[in-house]
Amino acid sequence: MKQKFNIITSTCVPLPLENVDTDQIIPARFLKATTREEKFFGDNLFRDWRYNPDGSLNKDFVLNNPTYGGQILVAGKNFGSGSSREHAAWAIAGYGFRVVVSSFFADIHKNNELNNFVLPVVVSEGFLKELFDSIHADPKMEVEVNLPEQTITNKATGKSEHFEINAYKKHCLMNGLDDIDFLLTNKDKIEAWEKASR
Repeated sequence: MKQKFNIITSTCVPLPLENVDTDQIIPARFLKATTREEKFFGDNLFRDWRYNPDGSLNKDFVLNNPTYGGQILVAGKNFGSGSSREHAAWAIAGYGFRVVVSSFFADIHKNNELNNFVLPVVVSEGFLKELFDSIHADPKMEVEVNLPEQTITNKATGKSEHFEINAYKKHCLMNGLDDIDFLLTNKDKIEAWEKASR
């Protein structure tokens, strides 16, 4: 069982870059690990942007800027393109993000995020631009993501948008269930169906 997802109200980390691919999210050299060690992947999220070639911190990168923080990553259009590596979602979850907001996600990466209890929220390009403007005007502004109602609200402006999510994935997130947990919670129903089908 994972942490249940209901309503998250948080400050945001802005990443106003388009076409961020999975190799930029977690470089290929970190893919040798086959178990989901969240801290390891979280520590290496956006590795080549967070660190200079000599291993020192790149102080110009947003994750190294103490002005910004929170559980919501606000990213530019076409987030998670490129290879289908699930490690990219592991890194996002391992860093501590629970929500990623963008105007478009690559499908496989979007599903990988959902499978790793990170909620991808698709908003209009106008709403996304206003979010970036609000965050830059006040890094302490908050965004509310309401999964039961499927709404996202920019608390600086009061504007909200509705977002779509697969009903099964919504159920799993709200109840802290992965696919195996879901099957186990329905074990009696599955066994009853098998008996009735013989």
